[in-house]
Amino acid sequence: MTFTGISLCRRLVQFVVIKRMSSNNFGYEGAISNLNLLQSNKSAIEQIRKDIRTGQKCDNIQLMEDYLMRTGVPLSKLDQLSVIHVAGTKGKGSTSAMCESILRHHGYRTGFYSSPHLVAVRERIRLAGRPLTEEVFAKYFHRVWDALYRTQKYKGDMPKYFSFLTVLAFNVFLEEKVDVAIIEVGIGGIVDYTNVLRKVPIVGITALGLDHTSILGSTLPEIARAKAGIMKPGCVAYTVQQPQDAMEVLNSVADKLGCPLTVAPEYDSYTYQNGLKFSIELEAYRINVSLAIQLAHAWIKTRQDSNNCLANGDKVVNSHVMKTLSKETVMGVRECNWPGRYQVIDTNYGSVYLDGAHTRESMEICARWFLEKSRFEDNVLIFSATGDRDPVMLLKPLQQIKFSYVFFVVPTAHKVQNNKNDNFSITEKDEGLTKCESHAKIWRQNNDVTSNIFVFACVSDALLIIKQKSQMSVLVTGSLHLVGATLSLIDPHLND
Repeated sequence: MTFTGISLCRRLVQFVVIKRMSSNNFGYEGAISNLNLLQSNKSAIEQIRKDIRTGQKCDNIQLMEDYLMRTGVPLSKLDQLSVIHVAGTKGKGSTSAMCESILRHHGYRTGFYSSPHLVAVRERIRLAGRPLTEEVFAKYFHRVWDALYRTQKYKGDMPKYFSFLTVLAFNVFLEEKVDVAIIEVGIGGIVDYTNVLRKVPIVGITALGLDHTSILGSTLPEIARAKAGIMKPGCVAYTVQQPQDAMEVLNSVADKLGCPLTVAPEYDSYTYQNGLKFSIELEAYRINVSLAIQLAHAWIKTRQDSNNCLANGDKVVNSHVMKTLSKETVMGVRECNWPGRYQVIDTNYGSVYLDGAHTRESMEICARWFLEKSRFEDNVLIFSATGDRDPVMLLKPLQQIKFSYVFFVVPTAHKVQNNKNDNFSITEKDEGLTKCESHAKIWRQNNDVTSNIFVFACVSDALLIIKQKSQMSVLVTGSLHLVGATLSLIDPHLND
């Protein structure tokens, strides 16, 4: 099959093998089965990376306009959705989650779209802080699926996995009439499917680093330009302290758009009403909290008549920075639950430390966190790196830790994958073990050979060995997909 004349992103759609297109199999299981048919295989992913490197045009935004229109959501209707749009390399999920929690504690009805999920796909679309129930997810899924299926211009004219879920999220938030939707970017920004949004009052850009380099570029300025692509003329944007070359790019884009860009203040600089205070130990988390506070209150400010006063007693120091926190804001931060990031779960065989670190900087923070928090003498590592991430770079910060056992595993819960499962992955099925073997080889070449090293096709096989021991500190890191697979085994009722 040749693809001459087919645009980059439409070509990727052509790679998707859809064996069953009708939505006759209603219910949640049928929804997940159909959704998994939209996953892109390895050759498709490699093709899009190659085409982006060679400068071919990507028409993600045009495709999204078409998909939305086919589900009854023209851009004029999408414009009615009040959005906080968040991009970044590190911490965009936790920042978005805390922003949502703050706004919810201030009494607003929230929608929240994030990725990836840990245990269940429906985690990606939340109303009032809770994942959609299976029934609600299935109802909206089949409605959107059928609308897209009926309006195909050619066989296979369906969105891919992430773009379908993005269309679904926008439909849910509009139908449910949320006050505000917090939308986390998938990859990059400027050509991300979520960037179909035209009217975005508030934009956040979290800490930047090298990730998805085959798509976004191999330097921080290139990555910063991709992330800055979510800024819109006249929006208000916030970020954190960035490396100078990245900050220069963000400022340049903001200036051209007439978009005020403010760096969130240090967490210690906030004051609290009535003596209420919430301490945060981890520095990386403190940065995310401060950014979330600014994003939430910038949005609240757009809802108020006065430029000098916010609801519930929060006060503004100048037109863009809020420094005094109310009870509602502190409770929003305190009550935010975002699993899989600096999370500890105690079990009968020891403590499991989970963090989805997948960049060099975040892995360095993860390693320090584990060394500080580890309760037992015997340390165990469960590791997996996905996509085009550099395993040498990710494993290096972990070399300072003495591990008794090191498990390199395919980031799936069980060997046998069922396409009706929320965490089914076509790419991991194809290449997972090969990657694990190469990661184990890297570890042997660069680390103390006293570690017992294993390669397994799934997380459950690693846990079988670990459960035979006791008083162990188990670090699970390298991929949010790995963290999700592990949580599905040790905390299967995460979303109940």
